[in-house]
Amino acid sequence: MLAARLHLGKERRLEVEEVPVPEPGPDHVLIKVEAAGVCLSDVHLVDGTLSPLYLKGEVVTLGHEVAGTVHALGPGVTQAKVGDRVVLQAGELRNGAVFTRGVDYDGGWAEYTVARVDTLVPLPDDLPFEQACFIPDAVSTPWAAITATAQVRPAEPVGVWGVGGLGAHGVQLLRLVGAAPIIAVDPLPAARQRALEFGADFAFDPADEELRKKIYAATNGAGLAAAFDFAGVAAVREQAAVCLGQGGRLVLVGLTDKPITLTYGTMFSFFGQQLRGHYGSEPEHVNQLVQLQRLHRIDFARSVSAVLPLSDAPKAVHALEAKEGNPIRLVLKP
Repeated sequence: MLAARLHLGKERRLEVEEVPVPEPGPDHVLIKVEAAGVCLSDVHLVDGTLSPLYLKGEVVTLGHEVAGTVHALGPGVTQAKVGDRVVLQAGELRNGAVFTRGVDYDGGWAEYTVARVDTLVPLPDDLPFEQACFIPDAVSTPWAAITATAQVRPAEPVGVWGVGGLGAHGVQLLRLVGAAPIIAVDPLPAARQRALEFGADFAFDPADEELRKKIYAATNGAGLAAAFDFAGVAAVREQAAVCLGQGGRLVLVGLTDKPITLTYGTMFSFFGQQLRGHYGSEPEHVNQLVQLQRLHRIDFARSVSAVLPLSDAPKAVHALEAKEGNPIRLVLKP
């Protein structure tokens, strides 16, 4: 079968190559991959910004956003049947540690992949694989950040910095939980327009010298109850922090190793503001989102920017890195 494999070492390279079809062992099934998302984390794995923590060896098939059908069952598996439509949780718990699919073990940028049976999430028949595959990260990460880490309540004013793969869904999901107003901040005019189309009440340029004043005006002088850094940019965090109101929470979702600077530290303490880190999601969040989609509360059709053949995986990585066409999600289809 074809698989897009990342070779680690001195010079990292992503190669689409022929490898044997894996065989499922006990408690596992073989999945025929129908769609797999291309995430900024994949870009960072290729460029060396991120590295696998638990990978055995120096080669791994990428892809942690995966949807497909059950193709074969491992010995003794009864919890699934051949033909089941599923999306795969982005990782699994092993001996108290979280192993990430497509990072610490082979993922879904392949024609077939193996999955532990307890990582399967059944899909409704009317949800296309191309729209389902990225739920376990591009949608579940902002959903968990909003509902669990920030604990956003109805009518709370919120800010979204970065309206890309995470932020675009963040705007939709904040609308779903009743946050108001929703203020999007992005340097790209197309991204700001997209934010408004997805449900933001305001969309501002971070380079606007009047940004803080505009945010306070939009919130009737209250400031933001929660601000989300979906961009992973140090300057964003400093800018968002000064737009918080009393008890405001700054939630760091995008990843960066750059230092965090709070220019007005005394005011941050005086107003009881908080800095909260966030990473990924729990299995329950994926289950919640599939249920919400099953009841047509959310729609991911607009998130699919392009569908590319698996053989174009390197091109997809480059396109996402270069932000060609301002994509939300690029999807690979074997």
